[in-house]
Amino acid sequence: MNAAPDESRQLLADLIAGRFPDARGRFGPYGGRYVPETLIPALEGLARGVEEHLHTPQFQQDFKQQLQSWVGRPTALTFAARLSQRWGARVWLKREDLAHTGAHKINNAIGQGLLAQRLGARRVVAETGAGQHGVASAAACARLGLPCVVYMGAVDMERQAPNVGRMRLLGAQVVPVTSGDRTLRAAIDEALRDWVADPLGTYYMLGSALGPHPYPYLVRELQAVIGREARAQMLAAHGALPDVLIACVGGGSNAIGAFHAFVPDPSVEIIGVEAGGRGTALGDNAATIVGGRPGVLHGAYSLLLQDNDGQVQETHSVSAGLDYPGVGPEHALLARVGRVRYESATDTEALSAVRELSECEGILPALESAHALVGAQRWARSHPGGTVLVCLSGRGDKDMPTLQETLLADGAREGA
Repeated sequence: MNAAPDESRQLLADLIAGRFPDARGRFGPYGGRYVPETLIPALEGLARGVEEHLHTPQFQQDFKQQLQSWVGRPTALTFAARLSQRWGARVWLKREDLAHTGAHKINNAIGQGLLAQRLGARRVVAETGAGQHGVASAAACARLGLPCVVYMGAVDMERQAPNVGRMRLLGAQVVPVTSGDRTLRAAIDEALRDWVADPLGTYYMLGSALGPHPYPYLVRELQAVIGREARAQMLAAHGALPDVLIACVGGGSNAIGAFHAFVPDPSVEIIGVEAGGRGTALGDNAATIVGGRPGVLHGAYSLLLQDNDGQVQETHSVSAGLDYPGVGPEHALLARVGRVRYESATDTEALSAVRELSECEGILPALESAHALVGAQRWARSHPGGTVLVCLSGRGDKDMPTLQETLLADGAREGA
């Protein structure tokens, strides 16, 4: 749903000026805080902690030190020469797959871990879909000496078995969630229930730029390092900003981190690519902005995949990290004002992109990231000679069980 032109211009001006979220945790009409009364003190305490600590010199120094010496930042900017030749446009990759634990999730996890320490938390709970946030949370908590419990849907545990093992080796307790759709949505429900039981002694390390205020703001601020680095790297390596910036969007943390530094640049087109799954029917995809309507889920008012009665629906995607029926409120605002264009890529297209990047550049992308590559290929073919910057949110090692059942199984049948 797009805003009227005058409203759109004002909302975009407010966004660029840093006026969102407002005092109520709103990004224009989206966001807010819709939670049980038992969580209000914890959220208010977290909001105070964010305001008190996040942008102090000491916190930023500690955060930067962890990012540099432990996470491995800055991550590389890679020119994809063979892919560029094939697509007819200059393709650059921001390599979040090279960050410690294999994805952008670690930026947020170590930042929230440092905040949890300052707030005196005795334990940390987290949720995970693709497993990368769970691994990042487990690693960050091990680094900082905090007990960690990770909730993960039973379906996701089956298709992301390598990450389950990694979390346990890092000392986390992994709790399978067998209720609901048994994916990310159900895992968030269980993590919230745990937090409600001990809202002051437990810190909830939310993994994406969604949920009740102040999480969408907090996660964006911690992930914004992606876009700041990429912007500076493009200017240094290419001598100019890209024509277009593209990232995959599930809940939206890698995308909002990549987009944030570029939103004020009118010369840069921005595209988010959601999970088109196996079709356009409700329940066959996770394209929330493309096909969603406003509603409340997990503590925030945003766009959701719901039926005519307002019931949030189960979703489908080959990528566990995009398999969620909602999206962060700042993405909903960016879509409303038209600053970011959102589209979708199907399972089949994403799997093809995994193979193409792997064979052309020797880089195995996460299935989530492959959705962004689909969008990049589309753009490149309609803009010959243009410059594309893709946020490669993570590496594909975690997806090998799925790839064994799809791409590699197809290859084996062809060779039989």
